[in-house]
Amino acid sequence: VQLVESGGGLVQPGGSLRLSCSASGFTFSAYRMSWYRQAPGKERELVLGISTTGDITGYLDSMKGRFTISRDNAKNTVYLQMNSLKPEDTAVYYCKARFRQLEYWGQGTQVTVSS
Repeated sequence: VQLVESGGGLVQPGGSLRLSCSASGFTFSAYRMSWYRQAPGKERELVLGISTTGDITGYLDSMKGRFTISRDNAKNTVYLQMNSLKPEDTAVYYCKARFRQLEYWGQGTQVTVSS
């Protein structure tokens, strides 16, 4: 089982990034997928989740209207589109796959929003 995030990096405030999480080793379409983030000194928090049928959950006020999640079951990939990025969005972003009691995490990708 492997989850590999990519697409992170350094971006200026107001910029955009699209993160990808490529999955292998399990039946991707059967798993709920989520993005989490963890900023330095803070707990890991849910960004957005997407069900097997495409239902999206987890819109925090701080991200509403700026972040979207999508999945491509044919490519075994989940995406996080982040627009209008702010310095407070700086964190390591992780993807997670969950099916009943089974949970898998990626290694994370760093997103830094700074001028």
